[in-house]
Amino acid sequence: MTPPGALDPRRWPLAVRVPLIVAMLVAGVALATGQAVLSRLARDQERHLSELASAFLDGLATAVQPAAARADIWEAFDALDRARARYGALRPMLFAVLLPDGTVLASAEPRSIPSGTRLAAALAAQADAAAAAGRPVLDADAATAVLARDLAEGDVPLGRIVAQADIGPLLAERRAVVRTLVLANGAFALVFAAAGVLLVRHLLAPADLVRRRLTEAARSGRPVPVDETVGIGPEHAALLAAWNRAAAASAEREAMAARLAKEERHAQVGRLAAAMAHEVNNPLGGLITAVDTLSDHGDDPAVRAEALGLLRRGLGDIRNVVRAGLVTWRGAPGTAALAAQDFEDLRLLIRHEVARRGLSLDWQNELPGKVAVDRTLARQVALNLLLNAAAASPPQGTLRFRASELDGGGAVVEVTDAGPGLPSAVEALLDARDGPPPEDGGLGLWTAVRLARSLGGRIARLPSDTGTRLVAELPAAPAPMEAVHAL
Repeated sequence: MTPPGALDPRRWPLAVRVPLIVAMLVAGVALATGQAVLSRLARDQERHLSELASAFLDGLATAVQPAAARADIWEAFDALDRARARYGALRPMLFAVLLPDGTVLASAEPRSIPSGTRLAAALAAQADAAAAAGRPVLDADAATAVLARDLAEGDVPLGRIVAQADIGPLLAERRAVVRTLVLANGAFALVFAAAGVLLVRHLLAPADLVRRRLTEAARSGRPVPVDETVGIGPEHAALLAAWNRAAAASAEREAMAARLAKEERHAQVGRLAAAMAHEVNNPLGGLITAVDTLSDHGDDPAVRAEALGLLRRGLGDIRNVVRAGLVTWRGAPGTAALAAQDFEDLRLLIRHEVARRGLSLDWQNELPGKVAVDRTLARQVALNLLLNAAAASPPQGTLRFRASELDGGGAVVEVTDAGPGLPSAVEALLDARDGPPPEDGGLGLWTAVRLARSLGGRIARLPSDTGTRLVAELPAAPAPMEAVHAL
């Protein structure tokens, strides 16, 4: 089936349209030339026929005029017989001598046109026209020419000579010329069209090469240089040179962009390492001092309490720095799927904090088997929520944890504290997509929200009778997990 628009000449390639236009122009020129040739041939034939007819009528008039003046039938017959043999080149079919009243005096075909009769109406009308025009009247359908000459002696009319000649050979010559012109012009048009196709394709080869390279560059994003030697003339050379310069500039730009990206990654890693080292180094000196104090004066309760407080604050500062670094730039997550045991490990990690704050722990780990969730990030989300909830709960309060499988695959982590509720500034972190870590609290929630978002999930607040109830939905990964920038 022909596709829509395939027959529209505007959609045809130039290699086809240009030769067709050339062929049509050649055919048009050939048609005009053929018409001119045929017109000239017809005029020449009619002129030669008219000259021959004039000579024939002049001779015949001289021979039959005396017989017409005396109305001598036999003398007229004799003159007509002599004329038939003398003017065979004219190919006369019939000729007759008419009296002034239009009746036939004598004819070369007495059986078909006997003396005393009149000519057929059509022949008589053609004879009148020929006598008036002074030249033959042609009938292409009958392939005949009618000649006529009036006879007179002074002002006295003597009659008329009428002849009918066969012009079939003249018309056959015209038809032969027409056939020759049609065949020759058609052959020339086909030859020129074929030559035009080859020539135009050759001329358009460089432009078509650039077109193919543009299509390939649109698919791959990398322009490929072309061979400049395929160009024809200065225009193609300039086009191919411009394309090669553009391809070289694009390749150079890509190489420079890759180099700058690599340098930027190195610079970011360097800045991150320097910042981490600076931030960790500050509390680390105090921690070493506190350890030395405990080693020397650990028996003194006041000194021990002060040193432990310094250790706790220093470790908290280091924890906050590590959390911020994890969210800003983290390495590749673990490839192992999340299992129920991963959350059981968190129960041991949080036990000391819960006991120190005098809280009770309601733990429900309903995660069945393994789910396709990054275990490292899921543990970080749950741990941050647990630590935030423990910090917000008053002594003797209850900290609730529940883990289950998400509908459609994944995990749901639900943490409920017994605190007074989330401040509005901290609750706004649940919907904030960008921004630096908060300076007035909420770093753990800020970290958990961004880690959950990097897993394609979210953290939402649900209604609760007491405290704050936060639910983290962590959907299953659709493909093998890769390192992802948390922001």
